[in-house]
Amino acid sequence: MAGLYSSSSSSKPTLSSSPSSSSSSRLFLLVTLLPLSLACFAFVLQWRGGLDDPVTHWSIDHHEFPGMVTTQEKRSLRRSVSDSGCVDLLGQSRSPSFPYFRNWKFDYHSDLKPRICITTSTSAGLEQTLPWIYFHKVIGVSTFYLFVEGKAASPNVSRVLETIPGVKVIYRTKELEEKQAKSRIWNETWLSSFFYKPCNYELFVKQSLNMEMAITMAQDAGMEWIIHLDTDELIHPSGTHEYSLRKLLGNISADVDVVIFPNYESSVERDDIREPFSEVSMFKKNFDHLLRDVYFGNYKDATRGNPNYFLTYGNGKAAARVQDHLRPNGAHRWHNYRKSPNEVKLEEAAVLHYTYPRFSDLTSRRDRCGCKPTKVDVKRCFMLEFDRAAFIIASTASSEEMLQWYREHVVWTDEKLKLKLLRKGILTRIYAPMVIIQELREAGVFSSVVIAAHKSPSKNSSTADSTSGITRESSQETGKRRVLEFHLDVDGESQASAVPPQSPPGLEATQMEL
Repeated sequence: MAGLYSSSSSSKPTLSSSPSSSSSSRLFLLVTLLPLSLACFAFVLQWRGGLDDPVTHWSIDHHEFPGMVTTQEKRSLRRSVSDSGCVDLLGQSRSPSFPYFRNWKFDYHSDLKPRICITTSTSAGLEQTLPWIYFHKVIGVSTFYLFVEGKAASPNVSRVLETIPGVKVIYRTKELEEKQAKSRIWNETWLSSFFYKPCNYELFVKQSLNMEMAITMAQDAGMEWIIHLDTDELIHPSGTHEYSLRKLLGNISADVDVVIFPNYESSVERDDIREPFSEVSMFKKNFDHLLRDVYFGNYKDATRGNPNYFLTYGNGKAAARVQDHLRPNGAHRWHNYRKSPNEVKLEEAAVLHYTYPRFSDLTSRRDRCGCKPTKVDVKRCFMLEFDRAAFIIASTASSEEMLQWYREHVVWTDEKLKLKLLRKGILTRIYAPMVIIQELREAGVFSSVVIAAHKSPSKNSSTADSTSGITRESSQETGKRRVLEFHLDVDGESQASAVPPQSPPGLEATQMEL
């Protein structure tokens, strides 16, 4: 009985565990197969287009990721942009990097501190102006005062510029010239040495008068900083974690009136550059950002037979705190009628000057000036030696000779020399502006601005039309006005002569010291 009992009792668990094990196996199989079945079902629905993702309802253009634009839409977009003549430089690429930027208006309001504005005098087209504007919007500039002439004042260009938030377009009308003819600048002497000369000197006077008007506009708009830049220059706010001009100027001490940005000069490596902001990454550093021994020790290599270390100017540009009695001091500096401004020079940040980056810049500068191509006459027209040499070559040489001269004096083709100067720190690579502008272009920001402007009615067509009637003679009258008597409230300190574009120090500077 004991043996039977023990035998039967030991067999009970075996009999009872059989149905339990079978149930567990079925449950495990069900748990495994159910998710797989659901996943396969969902895949089939999505593959056949039967799955309606609610996220797609939130997007305006229904392209959430790069590469999701249909072929028909691409053709339509390219056709629309090509109508404006900007298909290659302003158009959207086939695979936009940031399509969700497409409708980004960059409409900065007063909550951004400090409020920064840029003023310029330009005749450039959209292929240069749009990247210039939106790059500076990205780094924190909220307002632009564009004094436009030539191509920039044409209806097709100005119509686009007027639609950009924060951009104020000022045309060179007869009314503007009459208003500037009453400026107190004509009663003073600090700009008088530039009044009676053509070309660059005339432009220098015009820029100063425009800067004076921009100061008043900046005060009325509540701006805190004002910068004068040309449209071939970009601010490089190096030294800030966010690559932000607002952060840079926001950290400036309250007792500082003027901040000087030393300029770096572009060093192009090809003779077929079309869009400098997106194709140039190599720059020559300013004397102020180099060790003295490095600068003078490599001066001849860096100059490459040109008249100076830089092709053009080397004394940088400046930002001024907007305040009472502020005035321009030429295109490169600011001054004050009541005090000597407190200036600081930045150790890392710079202005990137894209100097003669395109071969066509030789002829475009020539076409804007009516001087004779002689060594004597060009001194009346141009302040810097390289500009004079370039004007003579563009006016007297054949296309083949011009291209050869351009390659010898502007283009950097010697790889060993480039590597040597890069190691010395004379040359440097800067990619941030290139990346920002390329991404803006890839996102379709520039093309969308052009398309939207041409779809909407013109805001100020009558003003733009009247601009075309301004003759070169009426424009020159502003630069040739006679100097009158002094203002009684102007002291000698505020009459410091305007700072012209100046070349960097040459080897004679060390010889003078010795």
